[in-house]
Amino acid sequence: MTFYVTKRLAESVIVLFVMSFAIYALMALMPGDPIDIMVQSDPHLTPADATRLKEIYGLDQPFSKRYANWFFSAVQGDFGYSRIHNRPTLEILAPRLTNTAWLMLASLLFSLIIALPIGIYSALHPYSKTDYLVNFLALGGISIPVFWLALMLIVVFSVWFGWLPAGGMKTVGESGLADSLRHMILPVVTLSIASIGSLTRYVRSAMMEVLRNDYIRTARAKGLSQSTIVFKHALRNAMIPVVTVIALSFGTLFSGALITETMFSYLGMGKLIYDSIMGNDFNMALVSLLFATALVLASNLLADLIYAWLDPRIHYR
Repeated sequence: MTFYVTKRLAESVIVLFVMSFAIYALMALMPGDPIDIMVQSDPHLTPADATRLKEIYGLDQPFSKRYANWFFSAVQGDFGYSRIHNRPTLEILAPRLTNTAWLMLASLLFSLIIALPIGIYSALHPYSKTDYLVNFLALGGISIPVFWLALMLIVVFSVWFGWLPAGGMKTVGESGLADSLRHMILPVVTLSIASIGSLTRYVRSAMMEVLRNDYIRTARAKGLSQSTIVFKHALRNAMIPVVTVIALSFGTLFSGALITETMFSYLGMGKLIYDSIMGNDFNMALVSLLFATALVLASNLLADLIYAWLDPRIHYR
């Protein structure tokens, strides 16, 4: 197991290196650079000033040399400064990453609390009226566009009833956990509705397949109770494909629920990446995308380790 984890970590480092080169190259291909934007926005800057600034910041050097300078600085922990925020990129990234973590974990937990029991019940009563209703609602949840759902939730709960704030993370002049939780309700519900449908269908499909296996019939022949068969024997094996879906969702949400965070003005990773790219904040965008890549790799490694915990037949040697 130790060798496997070490090997995966080494592979992740290689992937991050390749991704850093690819992202840096794509950033370099974008028209203009921060100095050109500065010159265009300030009529007092002359072409000579632009040339001097590019020389100071190394933007007049070849691409390979610029990337090498950035890479060796990044290895030493210096990821540069954000052009928009005028602060080190890691200082901006850390709180945004924390905000997205809370949003992601809350929505994922809420989705599992609802999807697991509904999917199990639907698998135990296949092709019943309840099963058809569950499938219909699950397909509806998958099909609803996230931006439209976010708008409808804002209109209903913020505009019509005034129960919840329409966006942001805190109310001006107020502080505390309760106020922060009120601002998280609508983003969490939006992300959860988009995930519950797919998770429910995966749980239902996996449970139905496991319940047809021979060892389940043997457990029933031995006189074990239905709850023991479902939760001890069937669910643990059915969770293996579900864990894969959760791991992929984990990486996607952590890399940024872009639409949701933008609709609710939630200061998370997705909105940070979007604002950085639109504002030509190359350092911030590059570091954010690299961290998103690292989190996707970490979630996939965690899923592989959970496989071995769920099924003792799976081992990594």
